[in-house]
Amino acid sequence: MLELPDHWVWDSWYVTHEGVHHAFFLRASRALQDPEQRHERASIGHAISTDYANWTLLPDALVASDGPAWDDLATWTGSTVRGQDGRWYLFYTGISREHRTGIQNIGVAVSDDLVNWVRHGTAPIVQPDSRWYETGPSEAWPERAWRDPWVFPDPAGGWHMLLTARAAAGVPRDRGVVGHAWSPDLLRWECRPPLSAP
Repeated sequence: MLELPDHWVWDSWYVTHEGVHHAFFLRASRALQDPEQRHERASIGHAISTDYANWTLLPDALVASDGPAWDDLATWTGSTVRGQDGRWYLFYTGISREHRTGIQNIGVAVSDDLVNWVRHGTAPIVQPDSRWYETGPSEAWPERAWRDPWVFPDPAGGWHMLLTARAAAGVPRDRGVVGHAWSPDLLRWECRPPLSAP
């Protein structure tokens, strides 16, 4: 089991490559003392194992950007996939110092070795479409929910992304939906209607 005595560890996702299991996870220092503060200080940690029991901690995969940027406060939950080009793509949620948790966005970092990651571009890769999704905080909900991307291949070609989102219509407190986006190449994304109803 992966335990870090000096950090809180929560949301995690995994990939296996050449017999090595890679765990990516949210982490924040216990020096904050208040566990509720961890969300605005989260980075994406990285550890490896060959048996899912004994883990070796590696350098963080991703930390907040230098500001000002859309992800200059914290990096949150995502997913990691290998593209057809052999490169690895780490999709993640970012929040900014300007908007705190109120505006959530999705970005991607790319790696050739699963250890050294470089952000792709300087902007989020897909935005919610107001035809189907809330595009900002509302009186009923204090955040624009657009987070936790899970990316997987489309059998017909391309890639799907499922994410936490909120519908543009419905009972204000009950608009949670499974958001959807599609990409031909993991870098260019189009927003599509949600896959569930509120």
